[in-house]
Amino acid sequence: MPGMNETQAREAICMIGESLYARGYVHATAGNISVRLDDGGFLITPTDACLGRLEPQRLARLDAEGRQLAGDRASKTITLHRAIYAATQATGHPARSVLHTHSTHTVALTLRGRPQSHDAELLPALTPYFVMKVGRVPLLPYHRPGDPAVAERVAERIAAYAARGIQLRAVMLSRLGPNVWHDDPASAAAVLEELEETARLALLAQDEVEPLGDAQVQELRDTFDASW
Repeated sequence: MPGMNETQAREAICMIGESLYARGYVHATAGNISVRLDDGGFLITPTDACLGRLEPQRLARLDAEGRQLAGDRASKTITLHRAIYAATQATGHPARSVLHTHSTHTVALTLRGRPQSHDAELLPALTPYFVMKVGRVPLLPYHRPGDPAVAERVAERIAAYAARGIQLRAVMLSRLGPNVWHDDPASAAAVLEELEETARLALLAQDEVEPLGDAQVQELRDTFDASW
């Protein structure tokens, strides 16, 4: 299905960036937003840009191979974003927008000193809307910002979950923050907001809450086509 045109995509990135910044989901120059355009190229926020003060004409424009064509210098996370676009395309559920933040509560969950296994996930099925709107969130061990190995690890997780019939909408980078994706920046931001709110609830509950049971999760699958 065709996505928004380039002008619309530029405006949407700036609008969502300003909204997330104003409500505290991003701070300073942390975070980035990208859109895959109908010609296969990309728009992404510039490196070290404040998402609250983006200008449409200064967004980085890249071609389908990731070469910059115009705008300010692209965020270094374009490598990871492109890996997510390619991996989701391969599953038959292609992302059209990717969003990364350093959201407080999601990051806080990764700072609690617990051992992280290869198949760790950030959160269990705590609320119905987390199951329905976010789904499973694999937790990746810490890598330095911009480490190219992260893109490979994320692509592997997307493929592995798809092989089990689970379409991911998010992954969590330990000590850094979530990457979420959807059909457009507004939809990706909605996933991010639900994820951050669930992380906040988990911290408030201090591990004293029981996850939804298998039968309850199955009911969400059956009723709302939840991918869990």
